[in-house]
Amino acid sequence: MQRSFPIEFAYQAFALVISIILVHAVYVSLVRPNAEAVLREQAKARESQADYVEERSGWVIVRDYEQEACFILMLWALAIIGYKGVSTGRERKPLGESLLHVPEGMKILPEDTREFSRQLEALPEAVRPLLVPRVLTMVLHRFASTRSIEAVTAATHTMCESEAERLDSELSMIRYIAWAIPSIGFIGTVRGIGEALAQAHKAVEGDITGVTMSLGVAFNSTLIALLLSIILMFIVHQIQLQQERLVLDTEHYADEHLIRHLRVQ
Repeated sequence: MQRSFPIEFAYQAFALVISIILVHAVYVSLVRPNAEAVLREQAKARESQADYVEERSGWVIVRDYEQEACFILMLWALAIIGYKGVSTGRERKPLGESLLHVPEGMKILPEDTREFSRQLEALPEAVRPLLVPRVLTMVLHRFASTRSIEAVTAATHTMCESEAERLDSELSMIRYIAWAIPSIGFIGTVRGIGEALAQAHKAVEGDITGVTMSLGVAFNSTLIALLLSIILMFIVHQIQLQQERLVLDTEHYADEHLIRHLRVQ
């Protein structure tokens, strides 16, 4: 587990850099040029038509820096979730296989555990660190040392609970991003309201263009941030559900394929 952490950290750092590059490239080449074109057309229409009503443009809604930061964080979070999803899928593969060849009705005594431990040790190197082989190995070692089925059952439940807590803690970065996205949206709200107040004197003189544009920044940033946060939290709960099912299925697998065959004598 310790060797995988630098790999995961490097992946997250690389994913962040790629997210920044991709989103910024889209904004520079597509979003902001289109938004500026829409704003120029709207300005001309206001000058030529006294009763002109502006239509909300998607380019204008997402054009500001706060929305860009939200999309960067969203893409980064999706990359991390994808990594967690692949890891969870890899952890689930042994659940569909028979890692221990225990015939139906066979009794496993404490003296027999070494033979079955060798079966687990013979697994490919990429499979041995997975949750299911680790739990089965722990069951055999604990049964050999304690000769108690109750102790084995309790140890299995404790190990699965610890694994569930570890998996949950690894989602902390994604939860932080899910918190940061609406926070950045509120920063845009504060910035937009501040700019609107700074141009209040123009509104008093009859020119409300600057005030309306600044208020648009405030509301658009909050709108995009909240929408992205809702989508991200749904995906987070889905990956968390998959991880919880992995732990529960692993505990059931250990009981079905090994623990129920254990006999003290």
